[in-house]
Formats: sequence, C-alpha cells, structure tokens
Amino acid sequence: MTTTVETKNLTMIQGINEALRTKLEEDDQVLVLGQDVGVNGGVFRATEGLHEQFGGERVIDTPLAESGIVGTSVGMAANGFRPVAEMQFLGFIYPAFNQIMTHVSRIRQRSMGRYTAPMVIRAPFGAGVRAPEVHSDSVEALFTHMPGVKVVVPSNAYDAKGLLISAIEDPDPVIFLEPMRCYRSSRTEVPEEKYTVKLGKAAVRREGEDISVFTWGAMTIETMKAVEQVEQEENITCDVIDLRTLYPMDKEAIAASVQKTGRALIVHEAPATGGVSSEVMAVINDTSFLYLCSPVERVCGFDTPVPVYSLENEYIPSPEKIKRAIRRSVAF
Repeated sequence: MTTTVETKNLTMIQGINEALRTKLEEDDQVLVLGQDVGVNGGVFRATEGLHEQFGGERVIDTPLAESGIVGTSVGMAANGFRPVAEMQFLGFIYPAFNQIMTHVSRIRQRSMGRYTAPMVIRAPFGAGVRAPEVHSDSVEALFTHMPGVKVVVPSNAYDAKGLLISAIEDPDPVIFLEPMRCYRSSRTEVPEEKYTVKLGKAAVRREGEDISVFTWGAMTIETMKAVEQVEQEENITCDVIDLRTLYPMDKEAIAASVQKTGRALIVHEAPATGGVSSEVMAVINDTSFLYLCSPVERVCGFDTPVPVYSLENEYIPSPEKIKRAIRRSVAF
C-alpha cells in the first residue's frame, strides 16, 4: 500500500513561512523575533499570520537593534528556548557581528559543553531586487570563517522549508541566508507535512560529463539557465551542484563531481576575493587535483560594494558570463 504525500506549489517565502509555522506548532520553546516580524508579518511577509496564531509572546516585535536581537537570542537559547531571529537584510547584521563572533559561535566551547546556542539567524541577502545601498550585500564568507556556526543557503521552496526546520532543530547556531531574488521568482512542489533536508549535504541539480559547476542561492537559477543553453548550443553537458550548506561544506560531493568531469567552475555573486569559491577551490585541490583537465574557473561579483540599481545587472553573474567560463574550461 502506497501513501500519497500531499503537496502544495509554493514560493520560497511561503516555504519559509510554513517551516516557521510547523516548528511553532510543534515546539513551545520555539520563538520568532525581529523588527516588524509580528503585526506586520515581516518586511517580505515571511512571518505573515504567525503573530495572529501564536501571539506576541512567541512572535516578538523588537526594537531596531540588531545587536540586541542577537544578544537576547543567545540568552534565550542558553536557557532552553529555540529562538529564530530575523535580520531585515543581511547588510543590517553588522551591528550584531560582535555578538555572533564572540558569543553565538563560542558558547559551547566556552562552557565546555554545558551550554549551547540552538538558535537560527535568518537574513535576506543578495542583489537583483533594486534595493538601496547595503541591503543587497552578499557576505556569506564572513560567517563560513566562524567555527561553531553553520551557514545555510536554500535556492527553492522545498529546500527552504526542509533546511529551515533542520536548522531550528539543530543543537548549534545556524545562519540561514535567504536569496531575495528567489523569494517569489518560482514555485516548487512542497509536502504539506513536516520533513527535513539534512544540513551539510549538497544537491545535484543536473547531471553531466564535461564540467562540474558549483553554486548556491540565487546563482543556482542563473547557472541552470546557462547550462541549459550551452547544452543546446554546443552539446556540453554539466554537473550542477547546489551546495546549500556553505559550512560545513559537502566536500565529498565536490570531489565526486570533479573526479567524474575533470573540470570545475564556481559561481557566486559575492566579491571574488576571499569568497566561498576560494574554499571550494581548496577542496578541489586537496581531493581532486590530479583529475583536473583544466584550471578551475570562477564567475563572481566584482571586488566592489554592490552598485546602485542601474548597474546591478553588470555586477551580478549572468548566464552569458557563466557560459563563457564553461566554454573556456572545456576548450582548454
């Protein structure tokens, strides 16, 4: 007898909302807090309807003070709660960086395991939505260099729901970065029931033989457009790996793909210097150097702040830039 799983066709923002609702219903220790997350339902409506259902003691509107939001969450987490703190934009997280670096990431080690911080910090990020200065920063690499904190980036509604539930249930802190361009740009079939997507595991979005393309977040969408076009135009087939968790990274998936194709390209919209692509290249060097038929390619943002909206499209890696990199690697 087979069991039919009921699904809904959801946007990413709806998948996030469902994950929060699922955990708030299941666990009284789960709390949601942040600027405008309550009555207004969040700047992107990720928490819409939760204040009405669970009340202001569990879906908490906070002052405009990121360091206070994160600092309060650390205290809650150390005392048995599971707070989910929202930063309105990743670019607003900088005032809370001290709390994250000196307390969130270290509390388990500092207390020799007596305390931990089972908390999630959610933050929209990335360019392409014509937001003002600072709102569109992609600084995920800051947090992958912070042992003790996991860094997760979904690219679709299914992963967003499953990964966020896993993040809330994790015994340690998770930075959960949500690409704004993906919030309402597509829909995915998502089970109505609770499910999880394991942290630290990449997803194979497309299988190919000629080159491995590694990416995450909104760049997964641009990468898929590029590889579909290059396969049609030049019969070059691509392995597309959506890393999903940037720390801890799925090194086994990276190695397996490169050892199959012999070529690699990494795509992200953050600046190239010090970006997560450098760590992916290090993994390839450590595990698969002798399998390479060409140098590893990168397509990244420029080493500048995200420009004003009239120049955003020049800054963000495009399918054309990705296709050129694929061709260079295959033709080497």
